[in-house]
Amino acid sequence: MVGLVASRGVKAVMTENMGSRRGFINRFRRAKLSPSQVLVTGFAAVIIIGAILLSLPAASASGNSIRFIDAIFTATSATCVTGLVVLDTATSFSLFGQIVILTLIQVGGLGFMALATMIALFLGRKITLRGRILLQESLNQFSVAGLVRLTRYLLLTTFVVEGAGAIILSLRFSSIMPASRAVYYGIFHSVSAFCNAGFDLFGSITGPFSSLTYWEADPVVVFTIGSLIIIGGLGFPVIVELLGHRKGNRFSLHTKLVLEVTFWLLLVGVIATFGLEFSNPATLGNLNPGGKIMGALFQGVTPRTAGFNTLDISKMRSSTLFVFIVLMFIGASPSSTGGGIKTTTLGAITAALLSTIRGSSEVEIYDRRIGKDLVFRAVTISVLALTLVTLVTVALSVSEEASFIQVMFETVSAFGTVGLTTGITTSLTDFGRVLIMITMFSGRLGPLTVMFALAQRQKPIANVILPEEKVLIG
Repeated sequence: MVGLVASRGVKAVMTENMGSRRGFINRFRRAKLSPSQVLVTGFAAVIIIGAILLSLPAASASGNSIRFIDAIFTATSATCVTGLVVLDTATSFSLFGQIVILTLIQVGGLGFMALATMIALFLGRKITLRGRILLQESLNQFSVAGLVRLTRYLLLTTFVVEGAGAIILSLRFSSIMPASRAVYYGIFHSVSAFCNAGFDLFGSITGPFSSLTYWEADPVVVFTIGSLIIIGGLGFPVIVELLGHRKGNRFSLHTKLVLEVTFWLLLVGVIATFGLEFSNPATLGNLNPGGKIMGALFQGVTPRTAGFNTLDISKMRSSTLFVFIVLMFIGASPSSTGGGIKTTTLGAITAALLSTIRGSSEVEIYDRRIGKDLVFRAVTISVLALTLVTLVTVALSVSEEASFIQVMFETVSAFGTVGLTTGITTSLTDFGRVLIMITMFSGRLGPLTVMFALAQRQKPIANVILPEEKVLIG
């Protein structure tokens, strides 16, 4: 009898908890802003705050306020971890302005929801269900389970990796500058590299917009920056799984797909740069064999969403630029600091293509089956991205004085949040700058997230299976 009463009591508590959980979810659904709208609004708010700070006289190296269009362009590029700049970071901004840019890069790289979670945990506050749902959307995860733990790993990994990179770079930079300045440069470039931002401070040393051309043959700088770019572009779930992997355990399908696609894209980038620019006197042609290899290795990595360059992009051959356009469009991996359509999107579409060629009705890879809903999502993202890039490229080709390959390169670089440029960023019209800002914003958040945020809330569609009819394809 006692056991029956206790059982009923437990069931009552479970029913109450389930009802409370449903209540939380229902209240979230009734909220004015959806998760996608919160993310879009949050990123926009960060950009606007950053633009206001950068437009202050204290943020300018000259002591005079810069144009607000330039301030908001810089804030957008930093928050969207892109690296396209209309003003040289080192010579146009004061120390205060540079710190604002660095903060925007860190916030944009990690995502403001992850930082908000970190602050809440630091203050000892509990993460609500609404916060977990927003975090799920921000990190692009399948469920809310384990998100707080993932965020802890994310933040810890970020600061450890950025810290290690900062120490190595500081020691190397100390050979050409005072120790205090070397430490500052080390921290700035480590954060910029890990977040795949591409902002640099060498304009005051080697000339405005020179990026890392001074270090083109330096293995310490090249391999440290390159490693930070690759690690940041893998995505935090993959990094966490790699760090926690034990011998004999299987990697998840997501991690396998990310690692394989990343490997092949890096290989294509390096081989294409080396082969196509080998005899180009303006890039690799006049370098010794070691310099050619190092230049190709670094420049083959950066189109994956990091805007650093050791070679003059504006003097590369059109064939190389086109390969870079493809690599930039694909971009980094989900839940990473990079943009683009993502490596797993390419992997899912490729797997669907191969399955169709084999005559299989299921999408199979690594002895696993990928749901058709994920394939549809991958195709949707790719089509939306291609549509955005096409429209912006056509508009810029009309408004800007530049060749079509330069305009396309600039557009895809903005969408992939890469930051590489053929040199036309500073000469963009105000209309062109607005288009590039929109493209950077859409590329960082993802075209599908932006579309969800802009779409009107619709009533659920009834689960009705319509009659099937065939159409001619191909």
